Amino acid sequence: MARPREALLNRQRIVQTATALIDGEGLAGFSTRRLAAELGVRGPSLYNHFRTKDEILDAVADAITAKVDTSFFGTHDWPEALLLWGKSYRAALAAHPNIVPYLAQGPGRRPAALALADAVYGGLVRAGWPPAQATRVGAAMRYYVAGSALGSFARGFVEDPRLYAAHYPHLSQAHKLAGRHQSVDEGAFVLGLEALIAGFSQVYAKV
Repeated sequence: MARPREALLNRQRIVQTATALIDGEGLAGFSTRRLAAELGVRGPSLYNHFRTKDEILDAVADAITAKVDTSFFGTHDWPEALLLWGKSYRAALAAHPNIVPYLAQGPGRRPAALALADAVYGGLVRAGWPPAQATRVGAAMRYYVAGSALGSFARGFVEDPRLYAAHYPHLSQAHKLAGRHQSVDEGAFVLGLEALIAGFSQVYAKV
């Protein structure tokens, strides 16, 4: 006799399916009922693995955070470590922008998020940053990276030159931005990140 489909259910499969649903439909469209239907199980089966919907969202957010590389803080000077970590952090979030508003609420009790905060704060303090300033640097980086991952600046422009020609003469090439969104968005992120770290370096020189 074939085993029931519910027997195939586990935390990893739930998290992977929930991530795909949120990627495709956004947080507003996510529900445990929708998730159970996608998994082919009854809703109560989910609660054998997660007590609440928020626990599922926490697990999704933490699985994405776990992809961020924090190893640079043990092998590079702090400015280079921040730069490389920031790029890795944005790449992880930009791949799943719909979860960013939930993830940005804070690490809570999420293990990967707490490990990330610990690695960044510890690396900065070891490099000579005062604890209070290290906390502020980490927070500023979080604000910048999370904001950059929420959406695409370049894709916000319509690919119709007529929209800009009559009234916005300085935006005569704006219709091309959407087609170049990757280079525009990533270039803007790196430019801002480098400027932010340069500013941190000026502060560091005074500590």
